[in-house]
Amino acid sequence: MLEFLTRTDAGALGNAGTGQLRVAVQAHDPVRVAALSALVAATGNAVTPEDQAELLLSDAPANGTLPVLVLSDTVQDPGLSVLPAAVRVPALNAALRAVAAGLIVRAPAVPDGFGPGRPLLTPRELEILGCLGDGQSNKAVARRLGISQHTVKFHLEAVFAKLGANSRAEAVAKGLRSGLLEI
Repeated sequence: MLEFLTRTDAGALGNAGTGQLRVAVQAHDPVRVAALSALVAATGNAVTPEDQAELLLSDAPANGTLPVLVLSDTVQDPGLSVLPAAVRVPALNAALRAVAAGLIVRAPAVPDGFGPGRPLLTPRELEILGCLGDGQSNKAVARRLGISQHTVKFHLEAVFAKLGANSRAEAVAKGLRSGLLEI
């Protein structure tokens, strides 16, 4: 299961949803480069030089202008797209497409004392949770997000269910503890 977190530069890459992606591969040794290249080929995407690529698949964090997907069991940076090194081909293909589309992707983590995994909130649910953290009423949230109060209530029910919260304050507290919200 993948966790799609935030959109960073939506629409910057033209064919991220359909067609073949151009993926550059970078690794610490030639054997790993060959293994990563074989994974990319198994997804149906093309391995290309970095100057022709839409994104970079690497076994370590990399600097540059391309979006990067890191396959590693040791890297744990919330700002990077990181999946386990033993990722399966369908999950890798989905992750490559998501990263090319500007999303940050990672396998769900298990925060201390927070159930079987971090709750997967939609971007709208994260916005709603942020508004709760700001102390806004349902009416204020609806006005701020340009949606109806009924839609706010619908999203609040989903946030409460996913976080296992019974109140707004409890949802905010759990959101802060799990890293979904920042002060």
